[in-house]
Amino acid sequence: MKKNNKRTLTAWAMYDWANSVYPLVISSAIFPVYYIAVTTKKNSLGIINDTVELFGMSFKNTVIVNYTLALSFLIICITSPLLSGIADSRGNKKKFMRFFCYMGAAGCAGLFFLTKEPDTLPYGILAIFVASLGFWSSLVFYNSFLPELATPEQMDRASAKGFSYGYLGCSLMLIICLIFIKSIAPALGFDVGFATRLCFIGVAIWWIGFAQLFFFRIKEEPKINTGESVLKGFLALRKVWEEIKQHKSIKIFLTSFWFYSMGVQTVMLIAAYFGAKLLNIPAEKLLPIILIIQFVGIAGSLFFSWVSKKLGNKTSLSITLATWILVCIGAWFDAEYKSVMGFNVLAFFVGGVMGGVQSLSRSTYSKLIPNTTNDTASFFSFFDITEKFSMVIGLSIFAYIEQHSPEKGMQNSVLALLVFFAIGLILLTRLKDDRLNPTSEPG
Repeated sequence: MKKNNKRTLTAWAMYDWANSVYPLVISSAIFPVYYIAVTTKKNSLGIINDTVELFGMSFKNTVIVNYTLALSFLIICITSPLLSGIADSRGNKKKFMRFFCYMGAAGCAGLFFLTKEPDTLPYGILAIFVASLGFWSSLVFYNSFLPELATPEQMDRASAKGFSYGYLGCSLMLIICLIFIKSIAPALGFDVGFATRLCFIGVAIWWIGFAQLFFFRIKEEPKINTGESVLKGFLALRKVWEEIKQHKSIKIFLTSFWFYSMGVQTVMLIAAYFGAKLLNIPAEKLLPIILIIQFVGIAGSLFFSWVSKKLGNKTSLSITLATWILVCIGAWFDAEYKSVMGFNVLAFFVGGVMGGVQSLSRSTYSKLIPNTTNDTASFFSFFDITEKFSMVIGLSIFAYIEQHSPEKGMQNSVLALLVFFAIGLILLTRLKDDRLNPTSEPG
C-alpha cells in the first residue's frame, strides 16, 4: 500500500476516533463515577463503606477494578506475541484487529448488567475485563499498521493525528452521554442509573460503527501459509527478539518506556476514581473536568508533535516526563489538603502531556525499529507487551498500597508513580540516536 496517502492515513486515524470512547467513557469518566456510586454504601451515621465482596473475599471497590485490569494486561502480555506472529505469517492482522474490536465493544455493552445489587458485581467485573482485553489487544494490530502507511518523517504527524481524532471522537461521545443522562433520559422517565447503563451500550455501537471506516479502507495482501501457524508465530517472535538485542537504542528506549508507562497508564486509569473517591468531587463537577482534559489533550498532542519537529523526540519526551513528575508531587499535596481547585489545575497539566507522551512514544519506537515490511506486528507486540507488563506492575503496586494503607492508601500510591517517572526520565537521557533528532522535512 502506498505510504503517506492522506485518505489512508485518515482512515487509520479514524480507528482512534472509534475506540477512544472506551478509555474515556468507560475507563476514565462515566463508568468510574457510576461504579463508585453503586459499590459505595453509607449508613445512618454517615459512615462510608467502600468494601465489596467477590469470591468470598473483601476488597476496596477501586482495588478490585485495578486488579481486574492488571489481570487483563497480563493475559495480553502472554497472548499478543503469539497472535501477532500468526497475523504476520498469514497477512491477516486486520482480522485479528476486528475480532478484538468486537470483543471490547461487547464488554462495554455488558456493563449494562451492573447495578446496585451485590450479585451483579461479578457480571460488571467480567465485562470490564473483557472490554479491557479487547481494547488493548486490538491496539497491538492497529499500531503495527503505522510503519506500513507512513514514512519516518511523517510518523509523528500521523501518530498525533490519530490521537487528536481519538480525543475529538471520545469527547463528542461523552458530551452526547452527558446530554442524554441529564436532559433526554429524565424526559423519557429513565432514572440516572438506567440512563448511564444505556450509555455503555451506546459506546459499544459507536466503537463498532466507526471502526468500519478503518476495516473498509485499510487493505493488506494475504500471505500463503505453507507451515504451522503457531510455529511461524514463535519463529517470528524469536527473530524480532534477536534483532532487538542487537539494537542498543531500542533496548534503552523500551526500558525507559516500561518504567514511565507504569505511571502514565496508571494515572489515566485511576484519575476519575481519585477525584470521585478521595476528593469526593460530585459527578456534575468531575465529568466536565474530564471532558476539558480531552480538549487540552488534543492541543497537547499537536503541540508536542511540533516540539518534536523542532527539538527532537528525546527532548520532547523528557519534557513530558518532567511534567508528569511535577503532577505526581502536586497530586500528593492535593490529596493531603483535599483541594478541588488543585485537582482542576493538575487535570489541565495531565491533559497537556497525556496525548503528547503517548503519541511521541509510538512514533519514537516506529523510528527506532529496523526497516521491515514483513513483521511490524511482531515488533509492535514487543512495544505493547512492554506497555502492558508495565501496567500490570503499576496497577498491582497501586492497588496493593491502597489496600494495605488504611489511612492514606491512594495518596501513598501516587508516590510510587513518581518513582516510575523519575527512573524512566533518567534512562531516557542515555538514549542517543540520530533518527530522533529534529527533522527539517516540510509539513
